[in-house]
Amino acid sequence: MSLCYCSAVELLGKLAAGAVSSVELTRCFLDQIAAHDGTVHAFLRLDGDAALARAAQIDQRRRAGQPLGPLAGLPLAVKDNLCIRGQPTTCASRMLEHFVPPYDATAVARLLQADAVILGKTNLDEFAMGSTTETSHFGPTRNPWDVQCVPGGSSGGAAASLAAGMTPLSVGSDTGGSIRQPASFCGVTGLKPTYGRVSRYGLVAFASSLDQIGPLARSAADAALLLQVLAGYDPLDSTSANIPVPDYAQTIGQPLEGLTVGVAREHFGEGLDAEIEVAVRDAVRVYQSLGAKIRDISLPHSKYAIATYYIIAPCEASGNLARYDGVHYGYRTDEPAMLAEWNAQRRQLDAAGDPRALDKLDSTLVRMYRRSRAEGFGAEVKRRVMLGTYALSAGYYDAYYLKALRVRRLIRRDFDEAFREVDVIAGPVAPTAAYRLGEKLDDPLAMYLGDLYTVSTNLAGLPGISIPCGFTRDSLPIGLQLQGPPMQEERLLRAAHLFQQATDWHTRRPPLTSTRP
Repeated sequence: MSLCYCSAVELLGKLAAGAVSSVELTRCFLDQIAAHDGTVHAFLRLDGDAALARAAQIDQRRRAGQPLGPLAGLPLAVKDNLCIRGQPTTCASRMLEHFVPPYDATAVARLLQADAVILGKTNLDEFAMGSTTETSHFGPTRNPWDVQCVPGGSSGGAAASLAAGMTPLSVGSDTGGSIRQPASFCGVTGLKPTYGRVSRYGLVAFASSLDQIGPLARSAADAALLLQVLAGYDPLDSTSANIPVPDYAQTIGQPLEGLTVGVAREHFGEGLDAEIEVAVRDAVRVYQSLGAKIRDISLPHSKYAIATYYIIAPCEASGNLARYDGVHYGYRTDEPAMLAEWNAQRRQLDAAGDPRALDKLDSTLVRMYRRSRAEGFGAEVKRRVMLGTYALSAGYYDAYYLKALRVRRLIRRDFDEAFREVDVIAGPVAPTAAYRLGEKLDDPLAMYLGDLYTVSTNLAGLPGISIPCGFTRDSLPIGLQLQGPPMQEERLLRAAHLFQQATDWHTRRPPLTSTRP
């Protein structure tokens, strides 16, 4: 097997044994990126020279017998909404195209402390708002299994880079399914941790009560390795949970005695593709064959999850994105053109003889704000900001936002009651497999409905994982979602590993070519 498709656990073993150096391994992945990223477009920024220099330093320290971190010499990629000091962090938006943060996100700092080698920054939907990675200002990412299909989103670049063998590990973020859905579409493993398990410091905010950083990997064992580094309390994040972190990598192989798997009837209703249902139910039967008990459960308020999410998330986005005004940092409109437009409108009003002409004319400052935001944000970001601003406006707050918060509490209560009876909940990640590029761009509602099974995990603040469980007739991957109680990532990882020990779906690789589609 090519080094590019070895697991992270295997690669770390080879590095420790001296079978391969970090420089050799980094070159292998850089060569894979050079061969295939012209087609896939998983990366927004690649810094091969810096990666090789860091790999050489780690090799030198290894030869000298110096202490090394748990990811020593292992290359990986980071989603481009996580700040890396001195490197552009664009969020795939024109608004932040030239923004260079002066600090590292805590997640990035922990990767560097673990002696990982960061290859570059991966593509995403603009400001992580989307489910296809098509809203990126820098162009869409393509699915390595079929380059005419989307990789999912918003962490589409992270998932596609794994599927294409461009990196053994990748870091993404998940606000409503943005790790799990692309993991499902690309046939890899993706974990959304409990809210507060991983520090959000340095993650560019979309919806602050929903955002969470997490690992994407080839397997649950690899995801455990990465989560071990990312997880833990951080005083720089006021929402970070000061709770001990289990040794995920050491416990993942321990048996799960008396495992009870819940199957929610609401996850198998109208809109679920028949091929997806068959694959997911077959996966549940695998658990049954391994000794797990299967129990039917109900999550009665899950039918309100999409409506609730698409009120709360845009409301929080509206506030978080208000800071991008073209003044302190970020995109600013062309000022001479703006002034020329302002003067032209003033002349028109003067010529009309309107004595209140100046009262009807925006100030140059207001016009600069308006033009900068109109030109700096893409259509999907504008749509969500307008939705959120409307829902928060006078006369609508109680009817929309406050009501959504109350339903969110009911959704969490459903899960709390279910987890009194079951250990994990199994179901589909998405109603369909990956769809064609452009298929849903003109129908935002249809795209939002694709988040039907994932958003409730974020609304309830729970952990969830996506693992490969089959393929469609068109050879597109299908994902199984497992959801667990708060702070039970260890249980989810062990349950996912149990399934992957009994199946080989996660070992399948796409038939890549190095030519453009």
